[in-house]
Amino acid sequence: MSRLLVSWTRSLGCLMATCALLLAPPGVARAAPAPPPTYVKYYTVSGGSEEAVTDLTGVAARFLADPDRADEVYRLNEGRRQPDGRALTAVGQRLSPGWLLVLPWDASGDEVRYGLLPADTPTAKPGRSPAGARVAGCVDAASGNNAGSPWVDPELSPARAWPHSTGAGALVAVVDSGVDGELAALSGRVAPGSDVITGKARADTDCLGTGTAMASVIAASAGTGSPGPPVVGVAPEAAVLPVRVVADATDADPRRTALGIEVAVSAGATVVALGGYAKLTDPAVTEAVRSAVAHDVVVVAPATTADGTPAAAQEGLLRVAGVGPDRRPVLAYPAGGVDVTAPGLDVPTLGVGATTPRSRTGTEYAVAYVAGVAALVRTALPGADAVQVARRIAATADPGVRSSPSPEHGWGMVDPLAAVSTGPDAAAEPDHAGSGTWPALLAAGLGLLLLTAVGVFGRRARRLTRRAADAAVLPEPVEPAALPEPVEPAVARGVLP
Repeated sequence: MSRLLVSWTRSLGCLMATCALLLAPPGVARAAPAPPPTYVKYYTVSGGSEEAVTDLTGVAARFLADPDRADEVYRLNEGRRQPDGRALTAVGQRLSPGWLLVLPWDASGDEVRYGLLPADTPTAKPGRSPAGARVAGCVDAASGNNAGSPWVDPELSPARAWPHSTGAGALVAVVDSGVDGELAALSGRVAPGSDVITGKARADTDCLGTGTAMASVIAASAGTGSPGPPVVGVAPEAAVLPVRVVADATDADPRRTALGIEVAVSAGATVVALGGYAKLTDPAVTEAVRSAVAHDVVVVAPATTADGTPAAAQEGLLRVAGVGPDRRPVLAYPAGGVDVTAPGLDVPTLGVGATTPRSRTGTEYAVAYVAGVAALVRTALPGADAVQVARRIAATADPGVRSSPSPEHGWGMVDPLAAVSTGPDAAAEPDHAGSGTWPALLAAGLGLLLLTAVGVFGRRARRLTRRAADAAVLPEPVEPAALPEPVEPAVARGVLP
């Protein structure tokens, strides 16, 4: 019997080793994906105007509101060949018309462009472009026309998720500066809301504009915005609940933000989107978020913090970082403080009373994008609670070429279609684990292996049992006869003299 146990143990060890080999991810080498194109903000130096800038100090003052950052602009452009064959070699060098200057990510202004830096630019003195002419892949940073928006990517389009959900029935609270309730793109879907600054009952007006822009990213309906492509929200049938916690460009009191979250929860919001003024590290805000999740409300907030310390992770809370089309972050986010990323650079939005799009940059617009995805998931999966919704959005995010999660990008770029796909339709969901066929092959291989192991065990058991039976019928061994007692010599017995 012991031999049988030893044999079975050896076979089981072989089985376990084989299973370990099968469970290991396939080692087929895949070609590394091509690096994404480098999108930059840049400025084309103009001439012949009294307002034209002539040096880097003027560039920094106009587009960065800080002339002391001229050195930063210089480092981005030092030595690069310009269209006229010359190059920038000193901070105080006079700029020539037609030169292309790469700008920092936070640059803004009507003359700032975003896209691929033109490689083959004519050396002739630049003039005003003909009507309708645009540089391919570029968009005005604060323009009313998003014809060249870098976010017109079919893989990121929320429209792919609309066969599953459009957000109808979801109520998304925008805790920021209020929302323009008269905006045609949001007509009939903006609740009166609440102004926690003055204590008045309504917040469906907006003097700052950031709350309205966030609301347009979340829920603007199709067909708005002319001329140019329409601004369509991620969840175009969701309703918006405005909660005003800030009325100007100053920071919001964390106590107001916490109260705004409580008001949103009391009003029946299923998703809360916090604007760029929210401070997640403040104890009052942290407690308000925890209470909201306990009441089955998903909270989406910016990952930025004032001191660079990451906000504590919470179930049901999504900390969002804004990125550009090349997945570069728009700000320096604290490592370990990001759950997911979303479009945050030159995002098409609508402002107060606007009918034409305007590109805006900021983490709050990435927050709005994720809040729209949360609204889609809440209506597509009505049985999922706040924690499950947040987990699903994170689990279905696209990590890109990085491991997931990573300290800078969390679980990756949110994917609206993957987040709402269920059942057979989930086949369109991207496969983060690799090939979709090897799990089936694994199951088949394990099945055959188990059948083989059973056969081996059976044969060995029968063989050993037969040997044991044969041994049982052998005659009992005969003990040898006892030897006679030795006879002592006569001398020893005292007989002889």
